[in-house]
Amino acid sequence: MAPRAFWEGYLKLSLVTCAVAMTPAISEREKVRFHTLNRKTGHRILSQYVDAETGKPVEEADEVKGYQRGENDYVMLEDAEIDAVRLESTHTIDIDMFVPHDSVGLIWYDRPHYLIPNDTVGEEAFCVIRDAMTSTNMVGMSRLVLYRRERAVMLEPRDKGIILWTLHYGDEVRREEDYFEGIKDSRPDPKVMTLVETLIDERTKPWDPAMVTDPVQDRLLEIIASKKKGKKPIKPKAVAEAPSNVINIMDALRHSLASESKSPKKD
Repeated sequence: MAPRAFWEGYLKLSLVTCAVAMTPAISEREKVRFHTLNRKTGHRILSQYVDAETGKPVEEADEVKGYQRGENDYVMLEDAEIDAVRLESTHTIDIDMFVPHDSVGLIWYDRPHYLIPNDTVGEEAFCVIRDAMTSTNMVGMSRLVLYRRERAVMLEPRDKGIILWTLHYGDEVRREEDYFEGIKDSRPDPKVMTLVETLIDERTKPWDPAMVTDPVQDRLLEIIASKKKGKKPIKPKAVAEAPSNVINIMDALRHSLASESKSPKKD
C-alpha cells in the first residue's frame, strides 16, 4: 500500500490545471538510528544552545539568525524579515518553461518525488501533460515551497506518472572546469582501450536494486541482534589495504581479464 501523500495541490500548464498529490520517492525510515546516551545512567542526552562566550544556556525566544560580516560581527535578521522574501506557498506547481531532458546534468538532481493525479476529473489533463513531455523529450521547470524552502523543481515523465525532482541551487554546484581542466587531453593507446572495453563487457549486468544495498546497515542490524541476545559483540572486519600504484597498465588489465575469465559467472 502506497504511503499517504505528504503534499497535495495543483499542476498547472497555462490554462490546464489538475489536482495532484506528491510523496517522496525515497525513505530513510528503515535506517538504523542512534541516540546519544549517558554511559553511566543509560539516559538520553539532550542538546542545548549555549552562549559561546558566557557558556550560559540561551532561551528560545532569544535565538536569532545572524549573517557574519566580520570577526565577531553579525547582522541580525528576524524571522519576519526572512519570511518576507520567501516564495508564497500557493500549493500550485506552475510549469513556466520546458528544457530538453538531456540538457539537465545529473549533478543538479537533488531529491525525487512521485507526482500522481489526485482525482479522476483531472487525470486526463495530467496524462496529457505527461505524454506531451515524453513525446517531445522535454522536462518541465517550476518553483515550489518544499521542506520550508523555496526550491527549483523539474518534472520528468516516468511510466504512468511524473517524477518531481528538487534541484540544487546554482551556488551549491561547483564548476567542473575547476577540477577537470588539469587532466591531460590525450588519447589512450587503442590496445589499452580494447582491453578496458573487454573488461567492461565482462562485468556488464542488468540493473538490479540489490546492487545498492547498504552492507553497513546489515552489519549494524546483526550487531544489534547479537547484543539483544546477550552475545559478545561481533569483531569488526579488517580494513583492506590500499592498492599499490599501477606500474604497467597493460599487465594490470591482462591480469584483471584473466581473473574475470576464471571467476564463475553470476546471474
